[in-house]
Amino acid sequence: MPKHTLDKVVVVGATSAIAREAARILARRGARLFLVARDRAKLEASASDLKVRGAAAVHIATADLASTSEHERWWPEALEALGEPDSILIAHGILGDAERARADAAHTSEILTTNFLSVAAMLAPVSTWFEQRRRGVIAVIGSVAGDRGRQSNYVYGASKGGLDIFLQGLRNRLFHAGVAVVTVKPGFVDTPMTAHLPKSPLFASPETVAEGIVKAMENGRDVVYLPFFWRYIMLAIKLLPETVFKRLKT
Repeated sequence: MPKHTLDKVVVVGATSAIAREAARILARRGARLFLVARDRAKLEASASDLKVRGAAAVHIATADLASTSEHERWWPEALEALGEPDSILIAHGILGDAERARADAAHTSEILTTNFLSVAAMLAPVSTWFEQRRRGVIAVIGSVAGDRGRQSNYVYGASKGGLDIFLQGLRNRLFHAGVAVVTVKPGFVDTPMTAHLPKSPLFASPETVAEGIVKAMENGRDVVYLPFFWRYIMLAIKLLPETVFKRLKT
């Protein structure tokens, strides 16, 4: 199968550590980029950095990515700026406070909306555009946490698990139009979002994960675990019977 081109890329959640590193890889290749995030100052700094690194052009748009409707404004701007994007990387999300989410309905809703509902809403017009174009790549960062619910982070896990099922259906739909839908499932990544967690050898760098994402987008992979060993870790976890798994302290 020929590789997908990544010459004109929309990056959503562009100021996150992983997305920033992926954009740098693309910039070094001379790609044209459209960056979307909440913080304009950080976006402008990223745009300057990417131009220095070789990006052919960098456009920016600010948006509250937890919203289920802001894409109605910035997606047309992306189309106008890039002409015809060949790919999109959706990388926004929050870990949230698992302890707080157990009793705080508003925080539970915030996690689910940011990580799942906002992405699903965004992909309605985006996926239809790519379907009509009949080629391209849609990549979305999920998480290994979505593979099985654990008491330590089941609200976050549910948001990523719902996203995983959504992307499975979208992949099935868009395959017939020649559009690749890539589900990215990182394990622990050393980013500001996980700064409060104790580090272990299982933590990967944003640069390593970003390299895996760009490669997966080029190859049109369906699902990619990053680093690769998480595929086997999660397989073992998923194979545990529920009667055993529910007794674990995880």
